[in-house]
Amino acid sequence: MESKNYIAVDLGAESGRVMLGRVSDETLELEEMHRFANGPVKEGNSLRWDFPRLLAEIKAGIQKAVEKADGQVACIAVDSWGVDFGLLDENGTLLGNPYNYRDSRTDGMLEKAFEIVGKRPIYDRTGIQFMQLNTIYQLLAMRQSNDPVLGQARTLLLMADLFAYCLCGRPYAEYTLASTSQLMNMKTGQWAADLFKELDLPLAMMPAIVPAGTIVGKLTEEVAAELGCSRIPVAAIGSHDTASAVAAVPAAGNAPWAYLSCGTWSLLGVEIPEPIINDKTFNCQFTNEGGVNGTIRLLKNIMGLWLVQECRRQWQSEGQEFSYARLTEMAQTAPAFAAYVDPAYSAFLVPGQMPQKINDYLKQSGQRAMDDKGTMIRSILESLALNYAWVLQQIEELTGNPIDCLHIVGGGIQNELLCQFAASATGKRVVTGPIEATASGNILMQAKALGQINTMGQIRQIVRNSFEVKEYLPQETSAWQQQSKKFKTTL
Repeated sequence: MESKNYIAVDLGAESGRVMLGRVSDETLELEEMHRFANGPVKEGNSLRWDFPRLLAEIKAGIQKAVEKADGQVACIAVDSWGVDFGLLDENGTLLGNPYNYRDSRTDGMLEKAFEIVGKRPIYDRTGIQFMQLNTIYQLLAMRQSNDPVLGQARTLLLMADLFAYCLCGRPYAEYTLASTSQLMNMKTGQWAADLFKELDLPLAMMPAIVPAGTIVGKLTEEVAAELGCSRIPVAAIGSHDTASAVAAVPAAGNAPWAYLSCGTWSLLGVEIPEPIINDKTFNCQFTNEGGVNGTIRLLKNIMGLWLVQECRRQWQSEGQEFSYARLTEMAQTAPAFAAYVDPAYSAFLVPGQMPQKINDYLKQSGQRAMDDKGTMIRSILESLALNYAWVLQQIEELTGNPIDCLHIVGGGIQNELLCQFAASATGKRVVTGPIEATASGNILMQAKALGQINTMGQIRQIVRNSFEVKEYLPQETSAWQQQSKKFKTTL
């Protein structure tokens, strides 16, 4: 098979990167072309994304990748986090910088939606975990405040699809990304028209939903000229970053496995053929998001390493500089199980003053506040691992399948202490890698869209051939089981 070059634009909430991938019949070679910082920016009283800067960074990265590949690029695709969106006017012009999902405008919108429609009716249609950052509540906030921008909007595009639109000129909604909005009927795979009507939201601005692995167009003539390249095809892959990451899980055999996409957010779940929407998933707050190849990702969103990132940022602002590696070293030697933290505590969603918020939470939950930084980081990591164990146990009950192995992918695998904690807390064999799972899944789904690869089995075999993995086995399981019981009663 002839090797081909692909470009993956992989946008995370903390950083973005443009990767060049070379796919043969057996391996994937990845090379980072460009990396850039990302994060919310203040505009007045709101938190936004700096869209022009991000688009300029993406184009700079694509240009570098095209030059590196001597112009021989088969395809380009973009993935991003879910829920956030941009609004276009009748001329296709972006109506201001997109809001960041941590913006406070959605405060109270869950309750307002439940008042109008009802909590269970929303879940029965969408199958999505209730989080105030979801697209549905962002739009409802605009409607409730009579935001004039909503009246001017003619097209809504979720983030990865918005960037792709700026490259190829075609508006669309990729299935896996659309599923994060809580505006899609998970049983039909189409927009939930009745939900739009009940909440008085404009259904007409929602573009057609396309499946992962669709060639949606080519670079426009203007963009191709700007980048100095040909009109390279553009694909809609698993445009939600977790969907792409799960596509690159190096699972083998038929034994049931679960995945943990570990980074700013922790997304823990399993692949299933059909959504599970029932009393148990509703009560346990599980989400049914779209996966590649027509699958469903039954999962739980957990507030992940955001808590560590925010602690580090706060200490940095106070003149105390710590690398992530140093914080992990401090945690490793700190006392075990000093406190339990609920990652889903609502105050943790908003940036700033994280150490103080954690201590406020500890006091409110009857625990002792802490001054030692290593102890705080260890308590976060232990609490994440105990949360993983709880969620994994619920998944086994919901699906009726005992999990044999937990695959952890993404940048979070660099925190080996958390990976070991995850193995010990869950009692499962943990396999980590690849770090760049999202970019790998993005590129390999492009190759599938072009017919270079035919099956998901081939994709996962290529990942196994191309990247080293590391295995962690449970340790001190009886102690972790005891802590698990205490953790559940503390929350």
